[in-house]
Amino acid sequence: MIGRVYKSYIFVVGLISLMMAVLPARAELVIDITQGNIKPLPIAVTDLYGTTETAAKLGMQIAEVVRADLERSGLFKPIDQRAFLQKPADLQVIPVYANWRKIDAQALSTGQVTALSDGQINVQFRLWDVFAEQYLTGIQYTSPPSNWRRIAHRIADLIYKRLTGEEGYFDTQIVYISESGPPDRRIKRLAMMDQDGENHRFLTSGNELVLTPRFSPTQDSKVITYLSYFNNKPRVYLYDIESGQQEILGEFPGMTFAPRFSPSGNQVVMSMAQDGNSEIYIMDLRTREIKRLTNHPGIDTAPSFSPDGTQIVFESDRGGRQQLYVMDSDGKNVKRISFGSGNYGTPVWSPRGDLIAFTKLTGGQFSIGVMRTDGSQERILTEGFHNEGPSWAPNGRVLVFFRQIPGKNDGLSDKVRLWSIDLTGYNEREVISPGDGSDPAWSPLRLE
Repeated sequence: MIGRVYKSYIFVVGLISLMMAVLPARAELVIDITQGNIKPLPIAVTDLYGTTETAAKLGMQIAEVVRADLERSGLFKPIDQRAFLQKPADLQVIPVYANWRKIDAQALSTGQVTALSDGQINVQFRLWDVFAEQYLTGIQYTSPPSNWRRIAHRIADLIYKRLTGEEGYFDTQIVYISESGPPDRRIKRLAMMDQDGENHRFLTSGNELVLTPRFSPTQDSKVITYLSYFNNKPRVYLYDIESGQQEILGEFPGMTFAPRFSPSGNQVVMSMAQDGNSEIYIMDLRTREIKRLTNHPGIDTAPSFSPDGTQIVFESDRGGRQQLYVMDSDGKNVKRISFGSGNYGTPVWSPRGDLIAFTKLTGGQFSIGVMRTDGSQERILTEGFHNEGPSWAPNGRVLVFFRQIPGKNDGLSDKVRLWSIDLTGYNEREVISPGDGSDPAWSPLRLE
């Protein structure tokens, strides 16, 4: 738990409010992230001033993570600290704006870390608009020192939200399948890390095959579902992140695609092969009643709920090759939405509800793309030898996926890595993990 959180209007000193009241009105500093190619905004992120040597070290570490988060988003350009004309100790009230304009900073992040008598720390953060010479937002946290990294991610989220108008995604985690060993004896373990690759840990031992992990939408990101095989039968497990305990959700003979939760968490949708044909089914987790949603000779698979739970997108070859279809959550009103060349698969509905991400195979190339929910405005974000398995960040602006990188012709030196890309298609980054990884899934924003 982060600890107590105080809204900016509570903690900001009265002097700041007084200063803001007499400053002239100027254009608000905002990044328009709907543009195709965005020029990163220059921002100065100072080390947080520390009242003790230990607090000062934490202040440096927090600022370093904030800078890394913002830079990795592609929307911000943290300015080299060597150019700063004011020190953290000089920034505890109002900055000298002229000093920051000289180095072309448009925004300024400052703060302080205070060591408390009970062993906790108090972290204060403030964000300033340099050219308008005004305070933008701020917050403070009281927390154990061990939570300093999460505090940094939350500060970065606050900066992102204040300057873009969109929710941040830095205080999140990614669960994925860690892969190791030769291709014919691949060991797959469930693994989890922060979105920046830190705090990595393995959740399973690798004794059993694990696939398709997902975060439950109703458990504050504390529960993961995944698919494993027991006596050669697919079995779905729930994994409690805090306790490490596992619970069997159920066995699903004939499953061809692992279940995804409904937004309420009360249902799962999946594909199963009954009588030799793959169809979409939905299960009520309270009654364990299973209902068949599709009934077609084609292969229907890879279902994903819309964020309001009223619709489901899935892939099907009922038209002759793999395309994307949308239907109501009761199976009615099936409608094809993809009409481009190539095959479409692994559709995932955006948490914002406005887009559907997909994998596309055309001419031997695998692409990650997005389209509107009616199939219009299709855009390819990235393509390569083998890209697959997109998963949305909780703000619906960034995707994580896995990419196979070919090595020698023997296939033994191929690598499988996790990557992220934003909706502009310009900011593509590797998500660093200890080894090979596939099947990533992004968590919701953590609430504690």
